[in-house]
Formats: sequence, C-alpha cells, structure tokens
Amino acid sequence: MKEEMFCEGVTRRDFMKACVTATAMMGLPFAMHTQVAEAVEKNANPAVIWLHFQECTGCSESLLRSSHPTIASLILDMISLDYHETLMVGAGHQAEQALHDSMKANHGKYILVVEGAIPTKQNGIFCKVSGKTALESLQHAAEGAAAIISIGTCASYGGIQAASPNPTGAVGVRDIIKDKPIINIPGCPPSPYNFLSTVLYYLTFKKLPELDALGRPKFAYGRRIHEHCERRPHFDAGRFAKAYGDPTHAQGYCLYKLGCKGPATYANCSVQRFNDVGVWPVSVGHPCIGCTEPDLLFKTAIAEKVQIHEPTPFDSYAPVDLKEKGKGPDPLTTGFVGLAAGAALGAGAMLAKKLPGDAQEGGHEKDE
Repeated sequence: MKEEMFCEGVTRRDFMKACVTATAMMGLPFAMHTQVAEAVEKNANPAVIWLHFQECTGCSESLLRSSHPTIASLILDMISLDYHETLMVGAGHQAEQALHDSMKANHGKYILVVEGAIPTKQNGIFCKVSGKTALESLQHAAEGAAAIISIGTCASYGGIQAASPNPTGAVGVRDIIKDKPIINIPGCPPSPYNFLSTVLYYLTFKKLPELDALGRPKFAYGRRIHEHCERRPHFDAGRFAKAYGDPTHAQGYCLYKLGCKGPATYANCSVQRFNDVGVWPVSVGHPCIGCTEPDLLFKTAIAEKVQIHEPTPFDSYAPVDLKEKGKGPDPLTTGFVGLAAGAALGAGAMLAKKLPGDAQEGGHEKDE
C-alpha cells in the first residue's frame, strides 16, 4: 500500500507531514506520529462506504480541496472508498453492485460515512436512491458497520433541512441509529482535517476518540472558537464593529455585536482554519454563525447576538471612544477619577491591614 501511494506522487515527506498534523490535532504527543503512520500502513485500505442524503455535497467538496498532501490523493489511497456517489466512476447498477459487494465482503468491519440529513415523514419518501429511501439505506448499511461517522451538520443534527417547519421530518444519524458507535463531525462544511484525524485515530487505537455530549471528538470540538479568535483582544477591550463596511469593521474590531456566535460555538476553526491559507469566516469579516451547534445554525438569525457571560469589558478597563462626543469622560476627567480611585483603594488597604492587628491585640488583652 505504501509503495502504491508513493507511485501516485505522495512522497514519504508529505505522508509523514500529514501524520504529524493529524497527531497534533488529536492532542497526542509528537512521538506518536510514527505510531499513526504505522497504523495507516498496516491497516491498508480499510473499507469505507459513503452515503449521500439531504445535503449539498459541500462536505465532500471540502474534503477534496484539502492539501499537504491533498486529501483527494491521500485519503483515497489510505482507505478503500468502495461507494461514494459523487466520486465513483460507476453509475446505476454498477454502483449499486459495488455497494452491496463491499457491505457483504466487509460485514462488521467497514466504516460508514453519512453526509446529509435523513427525512422521516411519510416513510421517508423525500429522498430516494436506487428505489430505496434514505431511511432504509441508512438502516441497512448501519447493520454491518463497525462505526459511523456523520460528516457535516446535516448528518449530525439535521442541518438546514431540519429548520422550522421541517416539512420532511429531517433528522441526524444519531436520531435513528442507536446500536452503533457514532462520531459527529459537524460544520457547514466541517474541516476536512477533523475527519481525517478521526479516521487516523480509529485506525491507530482501534477505538473512538473521546467524545463530548453531542458526540463530537473533543480534540476538535473541545473549546470555544472565541477563546482563540484573533479578534479576542478587541472584545476584551470593548472595541466592537458597529456595521459592515464601517471603519470599526475594517479595523478588525470584534464582531460580537454583528451577531458573532463564536462565544457559544465549540470548534477549532479559529486555530485550524480553512483552505490552507489561514482564513476562516471571522478573519475575513463575517461573524461566526455557529454551524457546529445544533441550537444555533439555521435556528437563530445571523445578526442575533448570543447570550454570554459579561459580553462587555470589566469596569476596570478604560472606556472606549473617548474622543467621540457624548461617549464617555474626557481624558482629564478619567485621570482625576483614576487618582481618586487609587487613593481610595490605598486608604482602604491600609485600614484593612490595621484593623485585624488592633482587634487581635485587644483580644489578647482581654484573654489576659
């Protein structure tokens, strides 16, 4: 398998770089990258069946546009992608035969990847492939799967199809399948490296990574986007963009008041970013829409602010926009207020320091 991969133009350097990247994303020690690489080489071509339901194929497109090395090259050589309606050459009866052959030959061992929501109303008639509803296809394919990866917010939670009034009764995989390990990789689209790292973790340790309450791997969805956002210093200082195209927007001020959901969204977008050029929505001036959260994406307006603890800076910070009329005290006033506050704090500290000593001395005198 390793020799075949190198013949396809993937160098050993590129291969090891991908393993190191995945190891770092999973929060594993650097030395573990050799174990990850060995697992990939030893577990040559594990079978993967990829089903499409109610979706836009954006998750597959995101996967294909990755690099260092290109996931389109690496992932297709690392796994045996036996069925994928968008990528496979075969069509019609040939494609359907490949699906059933793989499910039979790899029963109990293949990884099932689901992209898109599953409609359930009227027995699921709103999505059919080869005469079978998405509901039937999912249930049948899940029977022989070792594990299921729900890629994208649609497969994880229902996505835009599940938005009110949800006419097709769209739901995520976890709402239907209850007897199989399920890993959610939400996002619209998700980072392809979150998917790759999950697959490598499973191949390396023969188990699922640690998941949160929503079934997401903690190594990718364990912290809020807000914690590592490059606009966070502006948030802490109380500098917020007022409108799109406004100077405050162009200067990179915090987008919270424009509806940024970063403070309530768990994902690694602000660290991993997209397209391998260091960009993500917030870096180019658009608020985070909370696409990894089931209660935010398509359920709250983009401009709607999320409720968070202390959305404004602490009182100890200097007021912002001092030069704007009516926006706060002038610098001279601020200076006097600061001096007065400092004197009051100093006097209070001296008094607090003195009182316990006096009381203690008085107590000893009474005891004597």
